[in-house]
Amino acid sequence: MRLSNTRKTVLVWLLGLLSSTGPLLAQTRQEFSLNEAIKFAVENNINVKNSGLDALSAEGRIQELRGVALPQVSVAASVTDNLIIQRAFLPAKFFNVNAADSDPPIAVQFGVAYSGSATGTLNQLLFDASYRLGLKAAETYRQLAQKNITASKISVAEQVAKAYYGVLVNEQQIKLLDLNIARVDTLFHNTQALNKQGFAEKIDVSRLEVQVNNLKAERQNVKNLVELSYYLLKFQMGLGINDNITLTEQIQDLDLDAVERANMQAATEFDYNQRIEFSTLQSQIQLADLDVQSIAKQYYPRLTAFANYGYNTGRNKFSELVGSPWFNSSVIGLNLSVPVFDGFQKKYQAQQKRFTLQKAQNNSQLLKNTIDLQIRQSTITLGNSLQTLRTQKRNVDLAQEVARVTKIKYQEGVGSNIEVLDAENSYRQAQTNYFASLYNFLQTKVDADKANGKLYTGQ
Repeated sequence: MRLSNTRKTVLVWLLGLLSSTGPLLAQTRQEFSLNEAIKFAVENNINVKNSGLDALSAEGRIQELRGVALPQVSVAASVTDNLIIQRAFLPAKFFNVNAADSDPPIAVQFGVAYSGSATGTLNQLLFDASYRLGLKAAETYRQLAQKNITASKISVAEQVAKAYYGVLVNEQQIKLLDLNIARVDTLFHNTQALNKQGFAEKIDVSRLEVQVNNLKAERQNVKNLVELSYYLLKFQMGLGINDNITLTEQIQDLDLDAVERANMQAATEFDYNQRIEFSTLQSQIQLADLDVQSIAKQYYPRLTAFANYGYNTGRNKFSELVGSPWFNSSVIGLNLSVPVFDGFQKKYQAQQKRFTLQKAQNNSQLLKNTIDLQIRQSTITLGNSLQTLRTQKRNVDLAQEVARVTKIKYQEGVGSNIEVLDAENSYRQAQTNYFASLYNFLQTKVDADKANGKLYTGQ
């Protein structure tokens, strides 16, 4: 079948459109703020997904427990081939009243060669004190499973936030390095021109060339570090390594004073339940307390009801089982079980459970003290890192001014090339110290938010 020229033209146009838009679709770039990155991560991170599966498994265990109180129904059927029927021995007088006492007993075969039966059984729990307590424990168990999911999300949020800030710091460092390279490169070319005119020495040109080369090498290292930081962030978010993302936040958007105020306010308004570790431990204490109560409930009686209905038959020929009449039977009743004495087993089981409960309560107090210490440490550490950051920022401004003035003096012929290089080295070192303190501050900010229970509050 041949295509018309018009159809060929349309087909070629469509193929060209798909080939041109295909790479664009494959390279779709996603944009993320910090909160958006955290939200994406808690929805896609493998560890969070596994915690969700654990919660679903816990829900299944709860429903399994609830099923104990529902009617338990079973059916059974059997066909028996009595290969050798056992005989019973009866006195001879049983068959003949005139038989003598000395006559040997007569072996009588009881039963048939083939028998069949079909029965249905129903059991229903009526009262079990420990079961009712188990339902309370099931609800606490459900809450504990949900808290484990939240704990996984907080852990992911911490990792994503630190990785996100790492990318921002490294990208900002590249921008400043580009400015440094441009400035020193301009000075290098100016000095090179002065050298050709006889107003600067060759060694001055060489020193500046070394400086430019060092800056370019440092920029390449930081560029590689940025790429690695993106890999780490995408890994923490649950993205593929080759996925393209753009971060919408900038270091300049960070209000240092607001961060300090928020941290101080969070520390003063802190509630222990804001920390998922403490909330999880409270659920564990509840479970331990219910374990202690469950031992005492085992001394209560247990009442169940049962009903049975079935049919049976028997014949000496297997073929007669199907056509022969089947006789029905039925029974209903109650089972009451009352524990009387178990050799003090429950007593010592309860003792062990009480020790476990006491340990959990002690751990709760220990965790409170630990949290108090973490909050104090994070507050002090954040304050110190903020003060260091401000100092390093001031040092960068001073070193920049020194480098600017030194360059002007050199260009006017009242300064030396050595002074320019020293000023540039000092400026670059001040920048290095600033970025180190900035990265440290952002990391301590994340730690402080986590200590105050403010890092991740979503569900």
